[in-house]
Amino acid sequence: MGTTTLEHGTTTMLHGTTTLLRLATAGSVDDGKSTLVGRLLHDTKSVLTDQLAAVEQVSRDRGLTAADLALLTDGLRAEREQGITIDVAYRYFATATRSFVLADCPGHVQYTRNTVTGSSTADVVVLLVDARKGVLEQTRRHLAVAALLRVPHVVIAVNKIDLVGFSADAFRAVEAGVQQVARNLGVTGARAIPVCALDGDNVAERSSRTRWYDGPSLLELLETLPPSDDGSVGSFRLPVQLVIRPQGAALDAAHRDYRGYAGQVASGVVRVGDEVVVLPSGQRSRVTGIDLGARSLQVARAPQSVTLRLDRDIDVSRGDIVASATDAPEPTRDVEAVVCWLGDTALRPGDRLLVKHGSRSVLAIVRTLDGRLDLDDLHTVAADSLSLNDIGRVTLRLAQPLPVEDYARSRRGGAFLLVDAHDGRTLAAGMARQGQAS
Repeated sequence: MGTTTLEHGTTTMLHGTTTLLRLATAGSVDDGKSTLVGRLLHDTKSVLTDQLAAVEQVSRDRGLTAADLALLTDGLRAEREQGITIDVAYRYFATATRSFVLADCPGHVQYTRNTVTGSSTADVVVLLVDARKGVLEQTRRHLAVAALLRVPHVVIAVNKIDLVGFSADAFRAVEAGVQQVARNLGVTGARAIPVCALDGDNVAERSSRTRWYDGPSLLELLETLPPSDDGSVGSFRLPVQLVIRPQGAALDAAHRDYRGYAGQVASGVVRVGDEVVVLPSGQRSRVTGIDLGARSLQVARAPQSVTLRLDRDIDVSRGDIVASATDAPEPTRDVEAVVCWLGDTALRPGDRLLVKHGSRSVLAIVRTLDGRLDLDDLHTVAADSLSLNDIGRVTLRLAQPLPVEDYARSRRGGAFLLVDAHDGRTLAAGMARQGQAS
């Protein structure tokens, strides 16, 4: 078998691959997510020979007549023993036209936090639904997560279609139910595909056993979906990760005077000569140089990691954001947001925690808890606390202003984490909403 390699964000382009798609799987426990992922890896020849041999041996030891492809992703010993997925497993594979980074997320309700993690950077969520069961609570929850995180594409894989006799009526009934929930949550354009992950029907290739279905296989669809919007088309934003100022008597005059602000361009384009503003201080300057390693550039765009030089020696620190001066966000101390609560202890009004936005963290207090999403009827209901895996609306008061943007406008600029100020545990993923006070 061939192999696929992707290391630390650098895509090894195989067979002429030119684009990268990030996808996450979601769905209820035992809907076949790991089997589907294993089938994709197997059918795209992205499995090492010794890996496949080990899976075949374990499958024989369990008395199975064919390789259990779920074992290709269920790598933790506890997962193999229980036959479930309890952690996000990242896998990489490629076809002739595209490379993929795949997050295989767990289905158990107590691990919804992992689904939030896996979906937060995804271009597409593949939501598995058992053809025999239809919409379940986790189906609603995972669709809600996809909607809140504004994942650009949702694909509904109606799995185990073989267990309902490859019935077109059964597929369409499940599709209609899931699409109704998706529409109620604001997810539009979701595509449904009947699949049998165990045998590979409509996974990599179209199946002769579903002749009534005239759409693409799952892999064919994934190869043609456009990735999320190019970050270079948005407004320029660069969160500062490091202030570079070389030290030492041996430096020449040019390097002794060097001062640069390094980080990854989160969105937009910056050019030498552009006017920028440093947030939250509001100080303005112009870009006099853009460095990429030892090279000097005239222009940089997302997602390049560069060092900016400015025409004024102003106070810039790690955690500040360098933004276009024409449409910079207004720093605010009051933030309205939707949060996915991931903490074991409930969230209540008055709680104090840290808000981590980019590389800056500030203290905050929960001023109000404005409601919780009821996953049965998908309406917001009154609540005096948020428990593990609840999705709710809150208003936060920050100790210091942050340039938080509306998540609907910018996934990077509007996303933040709520963190325990005492032990650093991540307590929630937050998405700022329009209408926040300043």
